Amino acid sequence: MRKLRNNELGRISVSAFKKTTKTPIIVVLDNIRSLNNVGAVFRTSDAFLIEKIYLCGITATPPHREIHKTALGATESVDWEYKENTLALVNELKAQGVVVAAIEQVENSVMLDEFSLDATTKIAIVLGNEVKGVQQEVVSAADYCVEIPQKGTKHSLNISVSCGVVLWDLYQKFQ
Repeated sequence: MRKLRNNELGRISVSAFKKTTKTPIIVVLDNIRSLNNVGAVFRTSDAFLIEKIYLCGITATPPHREIHKTALGATESVDWEYKENTLALVNELKAQGVVVAAIEQVENSVMLDEFSLDATTKIAIVLGNEVKGVQQEVVSAADYCVEIPQKGTKHSLNISVSCGVVLWDLYQKFQ
């Protein structure tokens, strides 16, 4: 086997990305502290043609050197918007018919591998603060709480890792 060169990867331009049909997934970042996590979420969202990212509360916004370091230009391809209040955004999305799923460990959560939606449904996933997780008021307002099954001793994943796992799973379900 031979590693592929960059020019063999079939990458599309930013303008082509903007015109491409997106996966009907929105990512909501609820008070994320780490700029590296924010950048990694942009990069992962680019990979799976995510429709939009909302940066809420204390979550930093581009342009920022630390975000750029992990986003590698994905802040230019993926649409994003800042919203101060995550709960208000969740209510706004729900009023537009978007299904909202908090990615969190809660009573009666749905395990990611058991979670399914109609392929025509638009979904917003909410990922929370590295220490406190998704705010309780946002969890309470969500249509679903989806949990990533974990078998080890920690039962805790970095938010950018959680985002990658969830987006990959949902992307596959939309194909």
